[in-house]
Amino acid sequence: MLCPLLLGLLLSALLFLYIRFPFLPQDCAFALRTLNLGRLLARFGSRSPCFSTLDRFAEVARKHPDKLFIVFGDERYTYRDADRISNRLANALRDRSGQIVALFHGNAPMYVFTWLALAKLGCTVALLNTNIRSRSLVHCCECSGAKTLITAAELVPAVLEVLPSLRQQQVSVLMLSGEAETHGIINLTNQVSCASEEAPPISLRQHITMKSPALYIYTSGTTGLPKAAVVTHEKVWMMSFLQRLSGVCSSDIIYICLPLYHSAGFLAGLSGAIERGITVVLKSKFSASRFWDDCREHNVTVIQYIGEVMRYLCNTPERENDRQHSVRLALGNGIRAETWREFLRRFGDVRVCECYGATEGNIGFFNYTGKIGSIGRVSAIHKLLFPYAFLKFDPEKEEPVRGSDGLCVEAAPGETGLLVAKIHKLAPFEGYAKNSTQTEKKRLRDVFQRGDMYFNTGDLILADRQGFLFFQDRIGDTFRWKGENVATTEVSEILLMLDFIEAANVYGVTVPGHEGRVGMAALQLTDGMEFDGSAAYEHMKNLLPAYARPRFIRIQEELRLTGTFKQVKVQLVQEGFDPNSTRDRLFIMEENQQTFVPLTEEIFSAITAGRTRL
Repeated sequence: MLCPLLLGLLLSALLFLYIRFPFLPQDCAFALRTLNLGRLLARFGSRSPCFSTLDRFAEVARKHPDKLFIVFGDERYTYRDADRISNRLANALRDRSGQIVALFHGNAPMYVFTWLALAKLGCTVALLNTNIRSRSLVHCCECSGAKTLITAAELVPAVLEVLPSLRQQQVSVLMLSGEAETHGIINLTNQVSCASEEAPPISLRQHITMKSPALYIYTSGTTGLPKAAVVTHEKVWMMSFLQRLSGVCSSDIIYICLPLYHSAGFLAGLSGAIERGITVVLKSKFSASRFWDDCREHNVTVIQYIGEVMRYLCNTPERENDRQHSVRLALGNGIRAETWREFLRRFGDVRVCECYGATEGNIGFFNYTGKIGSIGRVSAIHKLLFPYAFLKFDPEKEEPVRGSDGLCVEAAPGETGLLVAKIHKLAPFEGYAKNSTQTEKKRLRDVFQRGDMYFNTGDLILADRQGFLFFQDRIGDTFRWKGENVATTEVSEILLMLDFIEAANVYGVTVPGHEGRVGMAALQLTDGMEFDGSAAYEHMKNLLPAYARPRFIRIQEELRLTGTFKQVKVQLVQEGFDPNSTRDRLFIMEENQQTFVPLTEEIFSAITAGRTRL
């Protein structure tokens, strides 16, 4: 009699818990998987040298040497092929052992082989954005401390522009492909082809620990120049585990069209694929028109995205075979709820695993429930191991709200707040290479008690009453467009090089039907001069990557400043590019005419109605 009663009570308790906490089983399961990965990471770190993603690659190459590793167009490379080629590269680069080396190269198998070779030599690799030019390119080498720059033949013209500056920094430039000899650039093609395929001795990386820098990955910053985020071997592993957490298995095939110089493409994509021991279909760049045909041709089962990728796919003309593919999983970040729904409607039952994190950050979230629009959930275990909070934020002062005691105030449940994460042993913030000023700016002190220190993500997050998290906005002087972070100060400095511009205030504005924010610049003209749309277009085209060029211009008599001489952006952002919201003259970039033309109400209506795309 007692047993049925106890069983009934137990079932009633379980039913109550399920009704009260419907996601508790998933929360617990995810917490257990995360704890298991933590134990695995600790075991990797106990070795000397530590067990890195390179060691995992070598392990797969030994166990499955003939497994296809990289597909790139008509090129095919097994794990054995990649191991042998990277050994030759490493032996040709042997005199660079233990150095910091900058890699300035587009997506290609040689990119992967070169990174593997440098890892075998115990090098730290700085992954340079292929869009950077002139002083940004020089700066990236300087702040990382790289004394060697490895580039591809197609990027040699960009390197030649700054070769004298690189020489002043004693940076040697190497090219590992192509036949042409270029003055000042060493072509190692012959040395590589003649080099040994024997693996370099492990003693070359004997010094490496989990806390050693593995990579420098660049992010845009308020300084106007890229910042080199320090990515340790521990961070590489943590990002690599995203595929394992998503359920990727050894039989999967992943499609990577995101740039490998980004943490998404390199860490969550490439190194995650190595951790799983799977095949990578690598593309030089994203193409919406080729995307699904590629997936069908190569039997792709896992795709990687950023919000823009999914929107571009949804904007392609509908086809009868939209659902005829093998893709079962999409892993990435930045997809809006409406795009998510449209993607599922168009392309079928694909599991979307939305993540949240930053290259330099010490906090991340993972949407393991499939809740559309969410970046993850508030978990008690997660919060215990990696303390974080959402703070009330003052958008005018652009800083957290503090109480009378000088400490920060937490946002209420259901209220948008600034996400901050406590800096401690389990969640370190490594900062930026040779940039103590910007590193310190990301540290928020005296948050909940005197002397504590948190990482300021700069992101506004909404935690609803069920514990789901939703990304709201990005604060500060950086906005995101076309999947890239745009530093407004850098763009402003470029604009100020034009003699007819006295002052510039760059910001991002939302456009209906587009992810992120498009660039807009409020300009104060030099006395007695007029705005020259053609000169501005040519200037931006030469000095700024396409994603960073302001598409809208607003001419003001005088730029508004705060009492502390900071440019006011809030009202400008709110007014956007609507001609009816201001009497100021507005212009829009017209690429066909290679100039800026007046922004009329007709053009504005066409953009907001979706008839004109940006």
